[in-house]
Amino acid sequence: MSMIYGNGFGFEREVKEKGIGLIFILSAPSGTGKTTLVKGMMEQVPGLRFSVSFTTRLPRPNEKEGVDYYFVSHSVFQKMLERNEFLEWAEVLGNLYGTPRPDLKKLKSEEVDLILDIDTQGAKKVLREVDHPILIYLLPPSLKVLRDRLMKRGLDSLERIKFRLSKARQDMEEALGYHYVIVNERVDESIEKLKSVIIAERCRRNKVSIIEENKKKWEERNG
Repeated sequence: MSMIYGNGFGFEREVKEKGIGLIFILSAPSGTGKTTLVKGMMEQVPGLRFSVSFTTRLPRPNEKEGVDYYFVSHSVFQKMLERNEFLEWAEVLGNLYGTPRPDLKKLKSEEVDLILDIDTQGAKKVLREVDHPILIYLLPPSLKVLRDRLMKRGLDSLERIKFRLSKARQDMEEALGYHYVIVNERVDESIEKLKSVIIAERCRRNKVSIIEENKKKWEERNG
C-alpha cells in the first residue's frame, strides 16, 4: 500500500510495519463474515495479532486449536475465571467464551496491535478494563443476506438461526456507539476498509512520536 507521505519522513514504514499496542475490537452478528475478514487482515497487516479466545464448545469442521479458539472443558474454564484470567467472558447458547487478559506493556514493547473478536456486551466490559480501545462494528448487507448465510453454512438448527437473527437485530442498535461501522458486502472491499482504520488509528495515536522522531532528520536534510 502506497502512502501520500514521502519516505523521507518515515511515515510509510511506521504505519505499515509497526503496531503501538492498540486494542481493536471487532463486533458483528454471527454469520456476518468477521472470521474471514480477520484472517485476511492478519495476512496483509504487519504488527497485528489476533486474540485467540477460550471456549467450552466443540470445534467446528476446519477449526484449529490455538488458531480459531482454545477449546477447553468447563472445569478448566471455571478455574481460569477464578484466577481472573479473562478480560471478559460470556455464555452463549450454553457454551462459555472468554477473552484472555492481554499484557498491554508487552504488546507495546513488541510493537504489536491486538484485535479482539467479541460481541457488543463483551465490548462494554473491555471498555471498563482497557483505556481507549478502538471499536469497529461489522454489518451484514441486510438481515435477509444474514439469514441466507446462516442457512448456507449449515452449522445451526432453525431454532438457533432464529435466535441469532433476533440477537443481531438487538446488537445492531449498539453499532451507533462504535467508532467505525463497515458493511461487509464484498470481502476484499471490507478488508481494505479495515486496513484503513488500523493505519489511520496508528497515525493518530502515534503522531507525536512520529513527528519527534523525524524532526531531526528533516532539519538535517534541509539545513
